[in-house]
Amino acid sequence: MRTRKEIEELEDKILAPYAMKSKYSVGRLYKENDHSGRTAYQRDRDRIVHCEAFRKLEYKTQVFVIFEGDYYRTRLTHTIEVAQLARTIGRNLRLNEDLIEAVALAHDLGHPPFGHAGEDALNDIMKEAGCRKFNHNVRSFDIVTKFEKRYPDFDGLNLTNEVMIGILKHQTIFDDPGSSKEIKGRLVRDEGATFEAQVVDVADSLAYLNHDIDDGLTSGCITKEDLMQSELWKKAVEKVGGVPKSGNLEMFKYQVVKMLIDMQVRDFLEATGERLEKFAFKNSKEVKDYNFKLSRDGKKTVEPMIGFSSTMAHERNHLQSILNEKLYHHYRVERMTTKARRILKSIFEVYADNPKQLPYVVCPRDRKYSKNAIYEIICDYIASMTDRFALDEYKKLFEPYQKV
Repeated sequence: MRTRKEIEELEDKILAPYAMKSKYSVGRLYKENDHSGRTAYQRDRDRIVHCEAFRKLEYKTQVFVIFEGDYYRTRLTHTIEVAQLARTIGRNLRLNEDLIEAVALAHDLGHPPFGHAGEDALNDIMKEAGCRKFNHNVRSFDIVTKFEKRYPDFDGLNLTNEVMIGILKHQTIFDDPGSSKEIKGRLVRDEGATFEAQVVDVADSLAYLNHDIDDGLTSGCITKEDLMQSELWKKAVEKVGGVPKSGNLEMFKYQVVKMLIDMQVRDFLEATGERLEKFAFKNSKEVKDYNFKLSRDGKKTVEPMIGFSSTMAHERNHLQSILNEKLYHHYRVERMTTKARRILKSIFEVYADNPKQLPYVVCPRDRKYSKNAIYEIICDYIASMTDRFALDEYKKLFEPYQKV
């Protein structure tokens, strides 16, 4: 049986110089003894998998909300797909797969019900009230540092600094990185993201781009003809032998989506490998320092250390624009998202009108609250709901003769 120290020694031998070695972690918010058989990032991963917020991802949806059917991807299946893609990329780049997995499994913990429609609804409400806007990265950070209560000596999961930074500064076209100013001193150290956290960002963008195509085709909200406007899609179709004149069209869809992912991962690994040769990072601290400068100064002054080739980046952006136009703004999707926003806004207004309707554990009655504080409490409570719970709560509040 391997000990933690033996696993850490193995990391020294097999991981790249720029990888984040477990034994060099900045540490946790609260001091804990090391585990004899698991590294720090293995423990983080295990704590995330066993937390309540992770289990709730099963009933939180992506594009197609829960009342549309049970085929479509949920936050949980999406999270698993992101972790799988990220670990595959990380293994090829000789990175710390345990750190990758921990960040990947936690990156969507803070999402509210009804996908991006729910996030938009909460954000609009909070902005109109003059409160801190809703940011699901910050919400994810709050979950692992405050709301999960599993240990007697501290709130939260007491994760390592590298995992918390990866959660807070997660960034894609749908994810805005949280600011260290928003977390009220709960960071051990504000620093740049690890290489591993950046790989999770890329895996997330790969997962939702390609699997939204899958769900969109299945729903009929986007067609193969729509996608033939994309050079990337056409290349993938050619690689699987073209559009079949007859036979199993579902199989054709799966094969093209599979090829799309493979083409993008291969391109990313090749383009990133070329960049790494140029940067020649000697250790993970150099990576963190570079990414901190990147997050502070922006891409205009600092070149990103990872990424796709210029051709692939252009083709991906075009494919994404087709999804934006044809899928995300399809009239059926607009109906879903409008209904979802209406439900959450109505629930929020009822709670705000009389906060005593909130459960005691959510809003204790032994203290006074400002308006902003009440709004923060309501926002956090609604964000913690699953799609199913939000729908049930809406029925209890607005439909007559429902059991309360």
